[in-house]
Order: sequence, then structure tokens, then C-alpha cells
Amino acid sequence: MKEIPNTQPIDVLLVEDNPGDARLAVEAFKDGGSRLKSTLHHVKDGVEALDFLHRRGKHASAVRPDIVLLDLNLPRKDGREVLAEIKEDDDLKLIPVLILTTSQAERDILETYSLHANGYVSKPLDLDEFAGVVESIKDFWFTTAKLPQEDK
Repeated sequence: MKEIPNTQPIDVLLVEDNPGDARLAVEAFKDGGSRLKSTLHHVKDGVEALDFLHRRGKHASAVRPDIVLLDLNLPRKDGREVLAEIKEDDDLKLIPVLILTTSQAERDILETYSLHANGYVSKPLDLDEFAGVVESIKDFWFTTAKLPQEDK
């Protein structure tokens, strides 16, 4: 296992079906003022997320993400199912998964933590607020937290 030096780019997998929310995330990662460089990989549903993580089909050459930002309400396979599959898979379970959703329902929070989510963040709708959330995620997960990291 290796530590992520602050000079290496961060690979983020965003699993988001809403084009507006995806656009906010893309802008927040692109415009972020952090010294940490990141590459955002975007997929639009739960099935494609698992294909990316397992490097199947068109994602055969995908990188192993350093973190997954996962929406809950996704087509084909919802975020809860994706989270459960990630955390049950010995090859994937150490990848931090942050739930990034508009839901503030207590049942969603409890359910995702019981499925071993690494965090739960409610999405702000404002670009500046969203950018602040992204910077907080990047600063905590890649500056403060110590993560086990496998070679990509």
C-alpha cells in the first residue's frame, strides 16, 4: 500500500445521472483552488459505475479511483446497491465512497452508513457552495486522512 503524495493527481469517480448536478461537479473540480490536482471520471448510472470499477467493457482501461462520489437515486442500479457491491468486494472495499445526494432523509443516511459509506454529504445547489464542498472533500480525504492505496 502506498500513500498518495500531494503532488500526484487524484482520480475521482463521480456517479451522477442528473446533468445539472454533474455539470456543477465538473465545474467545481475544474475551478477548485486546491493545490491538489484531480481528474474527474463521470458515469451516469449504477451499472456503468460497477463496469468502471471492475474495468469491464468500454471501461476496460479505467483507472482505479482514489474516491467515489455516489448519488443515491440512479437508473439501472441505485446508489445503495452500488455501495453494497463495492463494500462487499475485497478488491474495491477500501476505496472511500462518499454519498453525494440531495436527500437529507434520516433513513437514507442510516441506510448508507449501515452499508459502510465513508461519508454522507448533501449537495448544495449553488455553484460556489458546491465548489466549497468539493474543496472540503479534497482537503480532508487527500491531505488530512490517511488512506490505504493500491497501485492503480
